[in-house]
Amino acid sequence: MLKASLLSIAALAALSLPATAEGCGELRDGPRGRVTEVTDGDTVHLDNGLIVRLVGTQAPKLALGRPGFADWPLGHEAKSALAELALGKPVLLRYGGEERDRYGRVLAQMFVRDGDQEIWAQGAMVASGLARVYSYADNRACLASLLAAEARARAERLGIWRDPYYSILMAERPEMLTGRQGQYELVEGRVLVAGKASGRVYLNFGRNWKDDFTAVIGERALPLFAESGLDPLALGGAFIRVRGWVDDKDGPRIEVTHPEQIEVLATQ
Repeated sequence: MLKASLLSIAALAALSLPATAEGCGELRDGPRGRVTEVTDGDTVHLDNGLIVRLVGTQAPKLALGRPGFADWPLGHEAKSALAELALGKPVLLRYGGEERDRYGRVLAQMFVRDGDQEIWAQGAMVASGLARVYSYADNRACLASLLAAEARARAERLGIWRDPYYSILMAERPEMLTGRQGQYELVEGRVLVAGKASGRVYLNFGRNWKDDFTAVIGERALPLFAESGLDPLALGGAFIRVRGWVDDKDGPRIEVTHPEQIEVLATQ
């Protein structure tokens, strides 16, 4: 049985960080509504017709009738947890970046009114281990708080962090990434070489760049790194964690579009 399932999600939510947590101070108030349907662990419908994607998180996905798509492990548990937290309750949406995605869904931080409490849905789901951090270059609010909550849940092996499907992969073993193309993964390893070519920064984790894992930072992302104070060219020799979608172009890669995709775990 999942450790998280032994506790009420509302009780876990009380441990999550408040709306004024670091990185959340610049949110803009959006519409209010009441949750009438929970699609999965990161998507809800409101009584005002809005479909809300809980931005900054990725819960285990459900097939939902899509051909060729299988439920991810713990998808139903994540949906049940979000329903317990929010279904039938009033919510306030707050924006920290782009407000809509290409599907017309609202991209917002969602705050649930539960009695006298206002519970941050994203913080609760990540803190319970039933969602992980999934960020966008144009929607980066609250990520420091969410990453901290994810680290605690992972250390306590809550929810998804007990399931091998969500294990962090090792960069020095690129064969582990075989078959993971098109999947969102967390990859850890020591950067062998950090270099720049054609306006892009390449973080190489092995000597054979055609076969070994590489994190690629595009030219458009470099100003965001400069603003954050993280110089990717200084990461040679550092032990880091990279999160993102895996592709296979001259070996397994993750395209990095913003600095929060990289966590520096040790500089040497």
